[in-house]
Amino acid sequence: MKEQLTSILEKTLNDIKAAESFEALDSIRVNVLGKKGELTAILKQMGKLDPEMRPVIGALANEVRQTLETALEEAKAVMTEKATTAKLVREAIDVTMPGTAPVIGKKHPTSIVLDEICDIFTGIGFTIADGPEVELDYYNFEALNIPKGHPARDEQDTFYISDNIVLRTQTSPMQIRTMENKKPPIRILAPGRVFRSDALDATHSPVFHQIEGLVVAKGITMGDLKGTLELFAKRLYDEDTKVRFRPHHFPFTEPSAEMDVQCFKCGGKGCSLCKGEGYIEILGCGMVHPKVLEVCGIDPDEYTGFAFGMGLERLVMRKYKIDDIRLLSENDVRFLNQF
Repeated sequence: MKEQLTSILEKTLNDIKAAESFEALDSIRVNVLGKKGELTAILKQMGKLDPEMRPVIGALANEVRQTLETALEEAKAVMTEKATTAKLVREAIDVTMPGTAPVIGKKHPTSIVLDEICDIFTGIGFTIADGPEVELDYYNFEALNIPKGHPARDEQDTFYISDNIVLRTQTSPMQIRTMENKKPPIRILAPGRVFRSDALDATHSPVFHQIEGLVVAKGITMGDLKGTLELFAKRLYDEDTKVRFRPHHFPFTEPSAEMDVQCFKCGGKGCSLCKGEGYIEILGCGMVHPKVLEVCGIDPDEYTGFAFGMGLERLVMRKYKIDDIRLLSENDVRFLNQF
């Protein structure tokens, strides 16, 4: 039995040294030290030994068990260290290498142009005004000399929330609110989002942006209006920009006009974008109607003023030679990355 125990010890130690995985070590433990293992089978035969030999064999068997258990633990520790080292090498990170740069968004072309326009007008003394997008009918229409039943209401294609509340069709209500709360002289720029029930196509959208301006003071003339808007167009585009003013009608200005800029696509020759005109209308303007001044508590005999309103998207299209307004709202990154 001593020889059997010694043989098991030597053989098992060799097997432990040769093992290459945790599974192999566990298999050795089960086959030798388990309930049905070789060492257990020998210990079951101790009842056949002489009484004086039992303590000797028992001590030897315990020594063999402890030796093998220690050898197994040491082998597991060595394997664990090797596995950890291999994992660290495999997953090593060179902290000196530059990281992956995050994708950074860019300003939308409408934001770029809006900021430029605001800079142009604030540079000549205008301040920026703000107001609600959900507006009272009074500020959106009535105070602007567009009473109920006026045909201009049909032209606006308005989204009505109730009989008295609308989604604003223009940023002109900001002008009324300003004149109600501030005495002349007044010079404001009112940019914002507006809503009209238009079909979406290359040049129209139901949700777009307007920028409106208002100047009220003593001695303001149509010449001041024309000079201001020509200065604006040349600073926004370039000094060679060609503009023209055409007589028009707006209920809240008198006299009224529309200002066009030469078509960027055809250079004034006429094309599908400008509908053969050679020019593209970018804003409406005129002298503030005396009735509008009176409604706001301003004496039209003492003060005059001019107002203008422009579509931001059309200005963006002209500046960047974009021929479809839908590109500005589709958020295709391939398009936006150009700006």
